[in-house]
Amino acid sequence: MPKKVTWLELFFDLLFVGAIASVTHVLLHIEHGVLEWSVFWKFVLMFVPLWWAWTGQTLFINRYGNDLLPQRLLIALEIMFVLLMISSFNLNFDATYITFFIGYIGLRMITAIQYLFAAKKEQAERRGAALFLGKYFWIGILVSSISLFLDSEWRYVVLYLGIALDIVVPIIGRKKLRQVPIHTEHLLERFGLFTIILLGESIVAVISLLSEEVMICYAASAIILVLLIWWQYFDNLEKKLDKEMKTAGQLIIYGHLFLFLSLSTTAAAIKMLVFPNITYHFVILFLFGSILVYVLAFSATFHLYRVPEERLAWIHLGFFLALLLLLFGIAWFVVLAPAIVLLLLCVFFLIFGWITSK
Repeated sequence: MPKKVTWLELFFDLLFVGAIASVTHVLLHIEHGVLEWSVFWKFVLMFVPLWWAWTGQTLFINRYGNDLLPQRLLIALEIMFVLLMISSFNLNFDATYITFFIGYIGLRMITAIQYLFAAKKEQAERRGAALFLGKYFWIGILVSSISLFLDSEWRYVVLYLGIALDIVVPIIGRKKLRQVPIHTEHLLERFGLFTIILLGESIVAVISLLSEEVMICYAASAIILVLLIWWQYFDNLEKKLDKEMKTAGQLIIYGHLFLFLSLSTTAAAIKMLVFPNITYHFVILFLFGSILVYVLAFSATFHLYRVPEERLAWIHLGFFLALLLLLFGIAWFVVLAPAIVLLLLCVFFLIFGWITSK
C-alpha cells in the first residue's frame, strides 16, 4: 500500500528551513578573499547532524509511522529540540555547544524510543528491525554524551565519534533492514521535499541581490540555474525511477547527504560570486566543485533506482564530467562576469538534464 506524506511531516520540515538557512549562512564568512578551511569544516560539522536528525525521524515514519496521537506528541516534542539546534548554529560553536547537544541528542533519543515502542507492537522481521535500531542507536547517543565531560577538541572528537557510530548502525544492520524494505515512493518524496528546501536557499540568495538594480541580470541568471537544477532533479525523480523497488534505501539516504551538501554550498556560492572582497579563482573553484559533487552524488544515488532500460552508461558520466571540466577551464582561464559564469552552468544543466531525463 502506498504511504502518504502527512501534514505533520511537512510541518516538521518547515522547522528545517530555518536550520538550513542558519547553517548555510556560516559559509558566507569570508576572510582575506577566501572561505577558511576551518569555517567550511564547521559548516560540515553542523550540517551532518542536522541531516541525520531529519533522516532518522523520516526513516522511522517511513517504516513504522502511523500518524496517531502518541506519534504526533513525540514529533511535537522533537520540534522543540529542532528549535534548540537552530539557535546553536553560528561560528562561535563553543558558546552554544550545550544548546546544540541538547537539541541533537533529544531528537535522537526520541527516535530511538519510538523504535522500541514500535518493536512491542510488531512481529517477526518488523519487530527484529525495530528492536535492532532501537537498541543500537543508544550506543551513539551514549558515546556522544561523554563529550559533556570533556573540553577543547576532545569534546568534538567524542561527539562526532558518537554521531558516526549512529550513522553506521543501519549499515551494520543492512541484512535485517532489507527484510523490512522502505516505502520507496514515500522516501523519495520526503528527500525531494528536503531538496526543495535547499533549492529555496538559492532563491533566498537571489532575492537578496535584487535590491541592487545592477544585479538584475545576475539574479536572472541565478534563477535560471536554480530552475534547471530543479527540472533535472525532479524530472528524474518523477519519471525515471522505479518506485516499487524493495530495498533498505541506504543509497537514497547516504547519497542524499552529498546531494544536500552540494546544494547548500551552491546556494552560498551564488551569493559569494558577487562579493566585492572575494577571490575570483577561489569562488570559481568552490562553485564548480559544488556542482561536481552534485553530479557524482546524483549519478551514484539514482542509478540503481532507475528503471533498468533507463539506466545510463559510464560513457554518459564521462561526458558530463568532461563537459563540466571544459566549462570550468573557460571560467578559470578567462575572467568572466558573474552572470556569464552562471550561464555556463546553465548550459551544463540544460545538457545534463536533457540527457538524464529524456
